[in-house]
Amino acid sequence: MTRLFDCILAGATVVNQDGVGPRDIGVNKGKIAEIGDLYAASAGERLDCRGLHILPGVIDSQVHFREPGLMHKEDLESGSRAAILGGVTTVFEMPNTNPLTTSAAALDDKIKRATGRMHCDFAFWVGGTHDNVADIPELERLPGAAGIKVFMGSSTGALLVADDEGVLAILKATRRRAAFHSEDEPRLIERKSLRVQGDVSSHPVWRDETAAIRSTERLIRLAREARAKVHVLHISTREEIALLEAAKDVATCEATPHHLTLTAEDYARLGTRIQMNPPVRGKEHRDGVWSGVVQGVIDVLGSDHAPHTLEEKARPYPDSPSGITGVQTLVPIMLDHVAAGRLTLQRFVDLTSAGPGRIFGLVGKGRIAAGYDADFTIVDLKRRETIRDSWIASHSQWTPYDGKTVTGWPVGAFVRGVKAMWDGELTTPSRGAPARFS
Repeated sequence: MTRLFDCILAGATVVNQDGVGPRDIGVNKGKIAEIGDLYAASAGERLDCRGLHILPGVIDSQVHFREPGLMHKEDLESGSRAAILGGVTTVFEMPNTNPLTTSAAALDDKIKRATGRMHCDFAFWVGGTHDNVADIPELERLPGAAGIKVFMGSSTGALLVADDEGVLAILKATRRRAAFHSEDEPRLIERKSLRVQGDVSSHPVWRDETAAIRSTERLIRLAREARAKVHVLHISTREEIALLEAAKDVATCEATPHHLTLTAEDYARLGTRIQMNPPVRGKEHRDGVWSGVVQGVIDVLGSDHAPHTLEEKARPYPDSPSGITGVQTLVPIMLDHVAAGRLTLQRFVDLTSAGPGRIFGLVGKGRIAAGYDADFTIVDLKRRETIRDSWIASHSQWTPYDGKTVTGWPVGAFVRGVKAMWDGELTTPSRGAPARFS
């Protein structure tokens, strides 16, 4: 009897937990139905993927899509369009919107805004504050919630829990893995006078490595005291890698493409376009974060996509806001590192698919395996393209990588069995839905 599928992706090199090799993938009802030689099978659509690699759908677990409240910078539709065009099939969006995502009502509002309007699947982080500690056990378990996010150092937005008592109270209330922006607020306040008017290169002097190291040391200590699991976002120092290597009992961590690609030398060329919290630092710290990738200390890659308009970024430092676009460039920037030999393709898959699936408890995502969602990021490892501002789908329409030529490019994206993007074009109406967690 002839096997019948809704869709067959044929002739590709598939990258999954079984290795890297030529295989076909059969999809039925949005799920992966079979992996193997499907030459004799029939399908409603057979997609020729010869010369391409099929990866599990890339998951970006840290994006800021600015809706509600700051939609001139970004909104859920435009941010997810940028994600899909960049080959990202699931995102976790951050809580520092206006109003803040700190209640069940605010989370429900975001889910309603996103469902059927976002082009990729999604979850939303819920902000942990001094005021909602009692509600955290319920909030972190709501459908569509990625977990609890805490800002230990002030960044863009009004969320801040800087004191040990506040952080400890939140950790004692959590059962899922909570995510942290880890910079020491007292040190940031103490060093504010070191900011130089009009000189963005003073940004990493103000928000120095000690602010990050001290905060991460505190967080590890508090997590052990609370017997809680934490996830440290956007690691920017070599010293934190050593701390986190010794803290795998309580902590996972994230690296960003910009902390792996840029250095403080780039402020002279790019100015406030690379102003981020925590900052882009010296080469020794970039190399230190890379060592964390190579040694397996880094668990996931996240873009920390946090757009502002070019007009806002053009304000003289320190009046310029921190944040860059990143969700659309995550895949091509990191594939360029693969092409350069800094990263294997299987390690990239672990950092962007299997890793997020594993540490956050995603159901049905993160692997190419029978029974999983048919989420795929399809890439051409040999394709050379030059990243341009004009390619960026974000409302802000710019990237710090404008003019950078890369090797490796996302050419297709499937979300739950539906081809959402092919060769730079959206191919189906938006149909994003909440991700599910165990």
